[in-house]
Amino acid sequence: MRMAVLSLVAVMTVAGCDPAEVVDSALKRTAHTVVFPVANINMPAEPARLATKCILDAASQSELELLARDVGVEAGTSTKATIREIALRPAAQACFAANGVPPVR
Repeated sequence: MRMAVLSLVAVMTVAGCDPAEVVDSALKRTAHTVVFPVANINMPAEPARLATKCILDAASQSELELLARDVGVEAGTSTKATIREIALRPAAQACFAANGVPPVR
């Protein structure tokens, strides 16, 4: 019985979601798997996780799509340059400061 109730709640929750939000969320999760290892090279895991969130929040839709294309492979020079470019934006820098992440130089 408990499982049936949990399944029903899950279905109702998903049914109420905006499909575009689901796609955006999946895209950000995928891009996260590309950005986090790059951020984690220069900082410990927790600051790298926070920096990754800031970078993804500052990225445009097309940049998220570009980053997500590198899933499953090590980030190359172009991907690292894109991540750095996003990290240097004022929105990302403000997010870093608000979360105690060292600024990118």
